[in-house]
Parts: sequence; C-alpha cells; structure tokens
Amino acid sequence: MLSNIEQSAYDWIKASHDEAGAESEYYCRTRDIFQARLDRMVGFLLRNGEIKEEYAYVISAMAGEIGNNSFDHNLGNWPDIPGIFFTYELLGEKLKIILADRGRGVLATLKTVKPELKNDMDALETAFTERISGRAPENRGNGLKFVKENVQDKKMHLIFISGNGKVELNEKMEIENNKDKINGCLAILKYEN
Repeated sequence: MLSNIEQSAYDWIKASHDEAGAESEYYCRTRDIFQARLDRMVGFLLRNGEIKEEYAYVISAMAGEIGNNSFDHNLGNWPDIPGIFFTYELLGEKLKIILADRGRGVLATLKTVKPELKNDMDALETAFTERISGRAPENRGNGLKFVKENVQDKKMHLIFISGNGKVELNEKMEIENNKDKINGCLAILKYEN
C-alpha cells in the first residue's frame, strides 16, 4: 500500500498531460526551484533534530543527484511536462523522499552511449553499477553509484523505477521487471534513524 506522498507522485507521473498540470505544490518546473526546495528540506531536517546533521547533508546530496539527473538528462528532450515532482515527509525518525519526472527514462538516455542495452532492467543495472553517462563525452557517470554506495553504507532503502525496470536497494541490489510501466523515473528514498 502506498503512502499519500507516494500515491501523489505516482498519480502525477501517470496522469495525462492535461491532468498532471503544474498546480501541485510538489512540482518543480526548473532546477532553481528544485534546489530551493532541497535547501529548505535540509533546513527542516536540521531544525527538527530527528536526523543527524551528517546524514541530513548526505541525504540531501543523494536527493540532489537524483533530481538533477532529471534535469540534466532531459534537457531539451522533455517528452511532455518539464521538471520534477519532489516532496518528503518525516514521521518521527522515519524520513521518506519522493522524486519523479516525466522524462525519457534511463533506457532512452543510456542507449545513446550504449546502444546494446536491451531493456529497462539492463539500463538500470548499468546506471547503478557502471561509470557511464548519457551526457557523453562529458566526464560524468558517478551519480547513481554515489547514491547506491550511500544507501548501502547508511542502511537506507531506495526504490527506483524507470520504464518497466525496478531497482530495490538496501544492503543488496535487486533488479526486476516492474509490472506497471513508468514514463520517466520514480525514486522513493527511505531512511530511519
């Protein structure tokens, strides 16, 4: 069963172009809006005190990496609505961060530099394990590896869906077929103090 914010993100990413709209309080049309909301999240986590300071900054960097990927890899190529859905909730010592975009997805992005990728699951495995970027020849491609290492090191939990592929990360990484196709990406990051 999905939480309210997970359901809101899922509804936004699956809605028709006309229904998705930009009226959601969680919609960040541009990177600067996303960055301002990300900075606000860090301030909230630090003021609240439930999350240790060192973890608050690492969690912010991870969310920033996922959100910035949406902007970087869809620049000039947004299929319909540019920008991302970004929200979070803190219930006691349990933090949940949701990021979603209606972009091209991981497979379409990585296929430009690795055309032999066959499906969304192959693309997700590549994205989380290889130093590769859909923005070649730029020297990039460490972002999702950084996310993976911190999820495993800090005992977090990440669900990342793109197309028909789904990665579930905690102390190990499992990749499986997702029964419901997502155009773009949906990330659910969970941390419990």
